[in-house]
Amino acid sequence: MLDSYDDGDWIALIFEDIEGTTPRTPWQQAELDRVLDAVGELTAALTPAPIAVEPVSELMPMVFAGWSRLAAGVESGQDDLRGVDPWAQRHLAELVALEALSSDAASGGTTLLHTDLRADNILLTPSRVFFIDWPWASRGAAWVDLAFMLPSVAMQRGPKPWEIFDAHPVGRRAPAAAVTAVVAAAAGFMIRGSRLPPPPGLPTVRAFQRDQGVPALEWLKRRTGWR
Repeated sequence: MLDSYDDGDWIALIFEDIEGTTPRTPWQQAELDRVLDAVGELTAALTPAPIAVEPVSELMPMVFAGWSRLAAGVESGQDDLRGVDPWAQRHLAELVALEALSSDAASGGTTLLHTDLRADNILLTPSRVFFIDWPWASRGAAWVDLAFMLPSVAMQRGPKPWEIFDAHPVGRRAPAAAVTAVVAAAAGFMIRGSRLPPPPGLPTVRAFQRDQGVPALEWLKRRTGWR
């Protein structure tokens, strides 16, 4: 952002015009490598956060309550979990307990997070990678952006989340138990969100969440080892 104007009635924001394109999907390995390198650079540059922002768990509490809201829906009779993966149905109580650890796990850091990294929020130029659209800027653990991004990469026919996270410098330094809790939260948020009516003007968002929930849950199954 270059400048802003606010006279109490009208607000104008002036942004740099970037001559770039979004990454191609299905993801191309060369472009994905560029983006993953840039995520590491971004994390280093934004630790500690250069601006005052809320912890991610305070700004986005709904992200850390998907399984508990699903369980509440079951208890009230509003949701029969039809269509939810049988593994998740069997382990719902355990997922609620695991998710309860996720808000502290995600907020336990000083990094300025984007929290919504996806192909459509990235622009590539011949020499640089730009991360755009920051309405959910918040503070938390350095590895959260990478963890939140990877289900969308898998959805768009990129590698599996664990294939990237476990090999990435940011992912390798992350505490295993904290990552598992946050992956649980991400999966629960996507799965629960996909069962809601679409919001006005966004008719495809529930399918988008459903398609990210599938690889997120697959990642969670691997991390927990639950049968």
